Amino acid sequence: MLRTIKPKFFKYKNGKLPLPVFFPDATRAVIRSLDTSDLEATKTNGILVNTFHLWKDMNKNILSKAGGIGPFMDFDGAIISDSGGFQVGSMIKKNPGVGYVDDEGAHFKIDGKKGYLTLTPEDSVRFQMELGSDMVVVLDDFDAPGAAEDENMESVKRTILWAEKSKKEFENICVKKKLTKKNRPYILGVIQGGRYKRLRKYCIDALVDLGFDGFGYGGEEKIKGMVNHDISKFVADNTPGGLLLYALGVGKPEDIVALSKLGYTIFDCVLPTRDARHKRMYVYNADSIEEINIKSPDFYSFYTPDKTKYLDDLSPVSKACDCVTCTRYSRGYLAHLFKIGDFTAGRLATIHNLRFYSILMEKIREQNRSRK
Repeated sequence: MLRTIKPKFFKYKNGKLPLPVFFPDATRAVIRSLDTSDLEATKTNGILVNTFHLWKDMNKNILSKAGGIGPFMDFDGAIISDSGGFQVGSMIKKNPGVGYVDDEGAHFKIDGKKGYLTLTPEDSVRFQMELGSDMVVVLDDFDAPGAAEDENMESVKRTILWAEKSKKEFENICVKKKLTKKNRPYILGVIQGGRYKRLRKYCIDALVDLGFDGFGYGGEEKIKGMVNHDISKFVADNTPGGLLLYALGVGKPEDIVALSKLGYTIFDCVLPTRDARHKRMYVYNADSIEEINIKSPDFYSFYTPDKTKYLDDLSPVSKACDCVTCTRYSRGYLAHLFKIGDFTAGRLATIHNLRFYSILMEKIREQNRSRK
């Protein structure tokens, strides 16, 4: 098994984070209803911003004036950016009417605009560098889950081609900006190939030859809504140790626990924030943070805060959480806020879910230390 040597830290402009780490999705440079102080209070030390949406919608001048997306948000934690590859799969591959993909890049049909908006591998890297990301992810051709082997082969070949173009552009920018290995961001290649191990290995070998700081497990394969651990293990077993391994879009707590054991060090997902807005909160099945046992198959459960039975409940959402929602407010108050439709309800639920995830990563790191 090659992944016996794992990196211990994620370096960023203002310091370094112990690994593994979870980055919640701040798609358009914001986590809905929260400000930066809320993020800091949940001990959320890093976020992911969406390259495609910011590249499409953001005023580019403000980035250079602000000095990057971090200063613009007044967030001094780590910032990573995706490549736009997910939108290739989620938008174009699912609905060819909204665009097409060729070796040049991804061509998106934008509502209300004539022609296509083209995102090339070089565009993606340039914009991520303008964002000031601490980790740049190269553009990949993301095939829909369940795609046939020949379709996946085409995506793998294009992913490798785009990776070559991206790496060259990245190196050119580093030379122009006089960025060295010490102060430049990480650059990651993305491993595609669907459920076909032969194609995954082909993609891995090509990306290793190009030389990246780590690899993303792309085109996440699922079985009944769960990550396909056979494929994720194959990817981990066949990538070099000592480099970052990023489980793109993996966010269910049980999947994070399982993949961290395989050597994955970076995770991101919309789940904690989206679920909070949809009245779904994560609660540890424990009476204190110290008693949380992530080795248990049922270490957490879901809590629906707007049920009538909670309206007269003065207990906290969770005894095993130290977020502001759990330490200052009751289940009854949260149920009341959801009932009257006040946006504070979504804010408090989001704060709690983010703290749940930061505690999860703390517990995984504790468990990793205890194994040594």
